[in-house]
Amino acid sequence: MSVLRLDGITRRFGGLVALDDVSLTIPGKGLSAVIGPNGAGKTTLFNVISGFMPPSAGRVHFDGADITGLPPETIASRRLIRTFQLVQLFESLTVLENVKVGCHLHTRGGLLAALLPTRAARAEEAAVDAEARHLLDETGLGAQAETLAAVLPYGQKRLLEITRALAARPKLLLLDEPAAGLNRQETDTLATLLRSIVARDTAILLIEHDMSLVMQVADNIAVLDFGRLIATGSPDEVRRNPDVIAAYLGTDEAAHV
Repeated sequence: MSVLRLDGITRRFGGLVALDDVSLTIPGKGLSAVIGPNGAGKTTLFNVISGFMPPSAGRVHFDGADITGLPPETIASRRLIRTFQLVQLFESLTVLENVKVGCHLHTRGGLLAALLPTRAARAEEAAVDAEARHLLDETGLGAQAETLAAVLPYGQKRLLEITRALAARPKLLLLDEPAAGLNRQETDTLATLLRSIVARDTAILLIEHDMSLVMQVADNIAVLDFGRLIATGSPDEVRRNPDVIAAYLGTDEAAHV
């Protein structure tokens, strides 16, 4: 069963075609990746999927419904959650408070109810606090719960952003270059986290330039080049695809991934 289906997605910026008739199906389980050279249209694709940018043509279907053109907050409420290339946290809030923001996407009262002194609101807030702390323990940030997000090292900020996204209980999690700026140890930690997310039946769609990470964790890979989808398949199929080697990997890199 697929969780996401793209039908003929095209996005134009004046005379520039950033996405050119992209059709793609993302399974409801496992980790799928989108790769390609800089300027291939990967982040534009994420922007279209998550509602930050309407397509010029084509339709986006998520969880059996047409979500084309819906605003980002509506799409997020349907449990399609994304992160960004640049870390976007509430840096004046603590680590725990950042995760609780994500939890409130699926509470009945939302953030407003957390401010109301009713018994039901207090009970819901206690449940949110417990869920947020549990997620932080799972992602290795439990000891930093009361730390301001602003003072975290960069690698932990990346983990916090993913933890906050998980707090929204996504059916599909879009991760835009989560390994950017991470050292090898942090990337290994990220790989372990990605596997654990998939193991809990949350599907992931990943944009990433770290080919060793992609080949290590991806079940399926789609390759974009100049806005066109040039290949899809398993890691082994993609690394051997002559079009992919010519457009992106190159002979030397293909031999090492």
